[in-house]
Amino acid sequence: MAVKMRLTRLGDKKSPFYRIVVADSRVARDAKYIDLIGTYNPLTNPEEVKIDAEKAKTWINNGAQPTATVKALLTKAGVSAKAEKKAKAEKPAKAAKAPKAEKSAEKPAAKKTTTKAAASKTTTTKAKSTKSEEVAE
Repeated sequence: MAVKMRLTRLGDKKSPFYRIVVADSRVARDAKYIDLIGTYNPLTNPEEVKIDAEKAKTWINNGAQPTATVKALLTKAGVSAKAEKKAKAEKPAKAAKAPKAEKSAEKPAAKKTTTKAAASKTTTTKAKSTKSEEVAE
């Protein structure tokens, strides 16, 4: 059974309101769902997103796949796995900055060699083109 985290639509015509739910991927959009995680109101300014972070993390860890829209909403709310990875990466990033600087210093040297090779190729093609022009005259 494929479980998805997705939106179900509520509200009147031209005034949508959504629930963020966990549901079987085979059932209809507004059909029965397994668990209610939060709500999303796109009509307010700014958009109102309320998500139960604990439930969302639990369902993601259990294998529920969020749709693209729900993934964006989870990221806004700071609940998604990407947001957690970024938070973890920011703390030890200070210690990891020194090795990155060494790697970046190596890359320009490699680029210089490729540009020399490209320059030699262009000179050979110019020589060929001048020979063909002489033959044409």
